[in-house]
Amino acid sequence: MQKGFFYIVQYIFFLGIGIFLVWWSVHKLSDEAYVEFIRSLKTANYYLLIPVFIILTISHLSRAIRWQILMRSMGYTPKLSNTFSAVMIGYLANFAVPRLGEILKCTILGKYEKVPPDKLVGTILVERAVDILSLIIVVIIALISQVKVVGGYAKAIFIKYIFSQNTGAFVIKFSLMILCFIVFIFLMRFIFRRFADVKFIQKMKGIFNGILTGLLSIKTMQNKGHFIFHSILIWSCYVIGTYIGFFAINETAGLPMMAAFPVLVFGTVATILTPGGIGLYPVFVMEAMKLYNIPSSFGTANGWLQWSAQFILILIVGFICLLILPYINKRKDESHKQHTVESV
Repeated sequence: MQKGFFYIVQYIFFLGIGIFLVWWSVHKLSDEAYVEFIRSLKTANYYLLIPVFIILTISHLSRAIRWQILMRSMGYTPKLSNTFSAVMIGYLANFAVPRLGEILKCTILGKYEKVPPDKLVGTILVERAVDILSLIIVVIIALISQVKVVGGYAKAIFIKYIFSQNTGAFVIKFSLMILCFIVFIFLMRFIFRRFADVKFIQKMKGIFNGILTGLLSIKTMQNKGHFIFHSILIWSCYVIGTYIGFFAINETAGLPMMAAFPVLVFGTVATILTPGGIGLYPVFVMEAMKLYNIPSSFGTANGWLQWSAQFILILIVGFICLLILPYINKRKDESHKQHTVESV
């Protein structure tokens, strides 16, 4: 009961932030810019949502296959339908409560495929580490290919956060975090050895070992080439989907292909800061497009269209997966029971 109430409060809180950001991004526009914003939405080419839907679906399917590769390295072979459904339901949950989707993905697959959730947590951490590395690569490509456009902005940010007066405090805080993590690891090892006979400690040790097994799945995987291929495919789909989104309105249709990289970086940061980027995604996309001299009204309109495409896809496919997942696995269980009876 308390947990459910906590999730409701969290959802209302983040939804409130999203609504405020929606109001704030539109309220900043002048009367003339607001008229242009509404006109852009009315005259947008909504047929482009179809190829964007297809490309984003491919990226989500590729993410599910990549997750399967990690699980196979631990000896588990979940069905693609269950893995894909877990991924989409996870995305859907993230729109309500940040990081809830990661927990839900592990729970769903643990239920239907009998994969230990603690091991799945480890694979999720591996995926997030790879995604961070991929994002860094996208940032580097954006800086190299668009240095004349984003170079000055990146330099200003670098000076502000790296060479500012707060740099020393940041370094100290980061060092303390690393030190606390090391102390935590050694403390847990001591507790596990000292109280090895206590049932609760045994259970905790099993959870930690499961997470560690999941983390080490990237080391033991056999299809490293396939894993890298799908990682590249996922982010390539993001870039291509962003670029196609430029053509939704005439004012942003002239942006170059390489502009998709900085816009994607800004949009990704927005999805990290708020659930699914609600309210913040259009603001960040607008800021990225301002570097290309796109007026705020058109940048905001394009940001809303691109965010809406992602949201609608996850909403539709996520709910479909949520509805059919029990049915798919019910049929699988019935087929398995029938096969067992025939064998006997």
